[in-house]
Amino acid sequence: MDVVLYDTTLRDGAQMEGISYSVEEKLEITRRLDELGIQYVEGGWPGSNPKDAEYFQKAQRLPLRNATIVAFSSTRRANAPVEADPNIIALLESGATVCTLVGKTWDLHVDKVLRTTQEENLAMIADSVRYLIAQGRRVFFDAEHFFDGYKANPRYALRCLKAALDAGAENLVLCDTNGGTLTSELLLTIERVKTDLRPTELGIHVHNDCELAVANSVAALQAGVRQVQATINGYGERSGNANLCSLIAVLKAKMGVNCVTDAQLSKLTEISHYVSELANMRPDPRQPFVGLNAFTHKAGLHADAVGKVEESYQHIPPEIVGNHKRVLVSELAGRSNIVQKAQELGITLSQNDPRVRAILQRVKQMESLGYQYEGAEASFEMLIRRMEEGYAPPFELVDFIVIVEKHRRASARGNGEEILSEATVKVRMGDTVFHTADEGNGPVNALDGALRKAVTQYYPEVAVVKLVDYKVRIVEGTEGTEAQVRVLIESTDGEKIWSTVGSSTNIIEASWFALADSVEYWLSKRGKTATV
Repeated sequence: MDVVLYDTTLRDGAQMEGISYSVEEKLEITRRLDELGIQYVEGGWPGSNPKDAEYFQKAQRLPLRNATIVAFSSTRRANAPVEADPNIIALLESGATVCTLVGKTWDLHVDKVLRTTQEENLAMIADSVRYLIAQGRRVFFDAEHFFDGYKANPRYALRCLKAALDAGAENLVLCDTNGGTLTSELLLTIERVKTDLRPTELGIHVHNDCELAVANSVAALQAGVRQVQATINGYGERSGNANLCSLIAVLKAKMGVNCVTDAQLSKLTEISHYVSELANMRPDPRQPFVGLNAFTHKAGLHADAVGKVEESYQHIPPEIVGNHKRVLVSELAGRSNIVQKAQELGITLSQNDPRVRAILQRVKQMESLGYQYEGAEASFEMLIRRMEEGYAPPFELVDFIVIVEKHRRASARGNGEEILSEATVKVRMGDTVFHTADEGNGPVNALDGALRKAVTQYYPEVAVVKLVDYKVRIVEGTEGTEAQVRVLIESTDGEKIWSTVGSSTNIIEASWFALADSVEYWLSKRGKTATV
């Protein structure tokens, strides 16, 4: 199977709510896609906004080894000369050697959206393709809404494809723009196109509204389609596009299609997360192949089996896509979970080590109190460390008080807030008890500040630790405001990120447990584990 990878992350993927790339970000993503081995990178619509026009000018200077930059636009407007059409002119000015033209193939859109005649739409397709080729450009034709159009009016949808083909388009890309086509329908339609038109090359562009985008794309490729259009992480409007990360992994790792090299495949997780970062989107932990949970094992039976034979519960070795195996610790865990998770954390335990049973019992006890260590591996590591003989914590809480006031006095921050939060803590380090206080924009923020003020007096290096995320969950909602709460905190020192958990019927106390774990974890990783 010969497959051509066409990425539209920078155009179709950018239509996802919340995504807006700068020009420099688009250029950097282009470099990464080139490293991944993508043959075509659709940079945007040069006639739609100044940012895309600037991208195409700067992209010409990129030293790409694998990728060809593609410019996207629509066919000429109805009843207007093609050479004067602003979108066509912008395509030529972009400098891109390959242009993808989108045209209508569903009579509903021709009649009620474009509000032109069906014959004029055919002329718009043919004129635009022919003119761009005459100007020295290669042209792919994106048949928008093709599968819906074929279902409604097969004869007209095929006439639209033929107009592009006869005008010289080198690739007819069949688009399931609404994402509602079932795989069986898609395959029957592709077969009809191949039989009636005998095109040299077909492409597929599928949206994910029925969560079939990857499956439909793979089925189309198996049916003889050569080019597949998709986006990194499946970004796109509504429910998104076909996920290029999953497509590459399925093709290379499951089907043996050499669409990328082994070395490029091993960068898949890294590139997925990199694009997520630039898109300002948190990586989806449940995403196949590249997600944090893609090779994660929770049940004790599964963890025990995968510890002995990895393929027993993993369909591929995670390392080939740049990911790794994870074992979770929870009330469902067995001894194998504990041993493997400890090994991940650099702690050596054996199945017969008596500490394993003690740790397992402690985990189950703490989870019965509302703790959950699945998303708080730093707290789990501290649980193990504290059970080690001779471990001494770097600091100990003596007492804390948190006050929330309204109107009584102004905040020292001078921010005009009516509500004041102030925390006072007493922390013992060495032979000294440090008594500190701080204000915050909430009780937890104040408590965090007061703790850091105290600890930095003994360990000044801890000042680099920052809280970056804070989540609260009600463990048992039926108890109302008396319910047990779980607090998850994410911290960073600018290089690494770690998560800790606390639980209590008091949200402030739960927050304290998570905060203290975070700071103690960071100190213990640097050998600061004794108070004397």
